[in-house]
Amino acid sequence: MAESYPSFAGGQRITGALLRSGQPRTARKTADTSRSASTTTTPDPHLQFDVEANAVYTWSGWIKYDADVLGDLILDFTAPAGALGEWYNLGAGNPVTGASSTPTLRVDTQGVSGYMIRTETNDVAQSRSFGALGVGITMAVSIGGVLRMGATAGTWTLDWAQGASSATATTLYTDSYITMIRTA
Repeated sequence: MAESYPSFAGGQRITGALLRSGQPRTARKTADTSRSASTTTTPDPHLQFDVEANAVYTWSGWIKYDADVLGDLILDFTAPAGALGEWYNLGAGNPVTGASSTPTLRVDTQGVSGYMIRTETNDVAQSRSFGALGVGITMAVSIGGVLRMGATAGTWTLDWAQGASSATATTLYTDSYITMIRTA
């Protein structure tokens, strides 16, 4: 049976706040954010949501970035205590398999020949790295998943950093976004 939130009951008073609670919410980057010489993931200043205790959310998004070939990108999430869930990604593996590389299919999670594209599903608290082709060559990662909240409400954030410390900045660009829908 399909989930929906909120559940309206006959005779219930419908308020603006109640109607808004059932609408998708989108966090969109309104400015570029650059980070250099750091491999410690920290929250993106734009891609964050307040989440309710005992709620269930589905979400999807698009992250546009560029990075030095040596810097790459790591994506991670911070969720309130007790939250569970999974997320997926479709993005360039790390290291990037170049146009002149011989494509290979690998069954492990990393290797020296890289990935054509990452397709793993990950625990909500697990990070993933993505490759880059060089500064000025924009890349994108499609992400999505499910967040099942425990008894603690709080803030859910997309965290990110460079995969390897580089003085050349990794940048997440304006208009990257995440859309979240509460389903229960």
